[in-house]
Amino acid sequence: MNELNQSFTQKLRENYLANPKYQAMENAASKNGLLNALEQRKSHADNQIVFSLDLTKDPITNQQASGRCWMFAALNTFRHPFISSFKTEDIEFSQAYTFFWDKYEKSNWFLENIINNPDVDSRRLKFLLDVPQQDGGQWDMMVALFKKYGVVPKAAYPESQASSNSRELNQYLNKLLRQDAQLLREALAKGEDVQGLKEKMLAEIYNLLAMTLGLPPEEFEFAFRDKDNEFYSFNGTPHEFYEKFVGIELDDYVSIINAPTADKPYNQSYTVEFLGNVVGGKEVKHLNVEMSRFKELAIKQMKDGETVWFGCDVGQLSNRQAGLMTMDAYNFKDAMDIEFTQDKAGRLDYSESLMTHAMVLVGVDLDEDDKPRKWKVENSWGDKVGQKGYFLASDEWMDEFTYQIVVNKKYLSAEELAAYEAQPVVLLPWDPMGALA
Repeated sequence: MNELNQSFTQKLRENYLANPKYQAMENAASKNGLLNALEQRKSHADNQIVFSLDLTKDPITNQQASGRCWMFAALNTFRHPFISSFKTEDIEFSQAYTFFWDKYEKSNWFLENIINNPDVDSRRLKFLLDVPQQDGGQWDMMVALFKKYGVVPKAAYPESQASSNSRELNQYLNKLLRQDAQLLREALAKGEDVQGLKEKMLAEIYNLLAMTLGLPPEEFEFAFRDKDNEFYSFNGTPHEFYEKFVGIELDDYVSIINAPTADKPYNQSYTVEFLGNVVGGKEVKHLNVEMSRFKELAIKQMKDGETVWFGCDVGQLSNRQAGLMTMDAYNFKDAMDIEFTQDKAGRLDYSESLMTHAMVLVGVDLDEDDKPRKWKVENSWGDKVGQKGYFLASDEWMDEFTYQIVVNKKYLSAEELAAYEAQPVVLLPWDPMGALA
């Protein structure tokens, strides 16, 4: 290996001092921060949040200091038709209720993986132990939860400190799960009854969740008035509430991805080793398609009046406060002589990008040829960022940093549907397509 020598570093210093642009940028960035110094005013003017197809202006939700974006996005896709159908001012379905059952099910999923893989290699074991469970998830994992536990309104199971600020709960739940993993592996080595031991562990976990998040209701009452002052009431179970007020056939929806890497041919279905939450629930499964088709499917669903759950790498070239996700948000090239040239496949292969956040596509601006120019995005970070919580993604940004959408399978061609339903290729546990939003 070649070490850095002083003469080389001295030459870099001299070149830096000889360039007044660098010194001007040093003053701007050291005072205001890197991105504030590079922010382009023109990006704001060129990306006004107005769209030819705009499906909703419903009030924005707020996931607070938690990683529940995938839940918020899914429940928001249910919330839009509810608000429209029942003419309500606003309603939220309980993200905390789904959060409780996800933590419970993920704990069992983790413990079952420990039990069923006693001879797992060291890298896979480390992968399991690094993060036994976390807040994030995938669409199919959400479907498994809705099918098993139903949905409740937020009024019936409100937020708690632990659901809105999940770091502490995650820290101690994972501490407990790693301890349980050791005890299970030691019991397996002795030939002991590990299922009985696991049930005791799950009892401890259930109690922890109930004491921090609150005990979920088995039955509840709920009432509201619409804008016309008409009164509605409900008394029943979470499953009955789902059937009455949501009623979406979850099996009709499929996960579509765009992963242009050499190891993932298009028009092929994929799953990921160890990825899931509900044992016996829906398998996480994706159909990989070209980006042009990916966007076409999203637009078809929105043209029919239905919003689209999607996953992206939200932090890439994103102006959070302005709500702009655009390739021209910041000017590194002209200001600093730095240019980022990696393509989407390279970013995936070299760990520069993966899905980090789920939101909802609620609009698109189409040109005279019916091609998208920009997309309206409903976020779940509250209404103090973006345009009252709504963001804009340029079409170029969508191409580069969006990885997943969920659409009704009726929009797929016969060939695409057959490819989705075929036996999926199993990806390694650490593949970027296994990232949790």
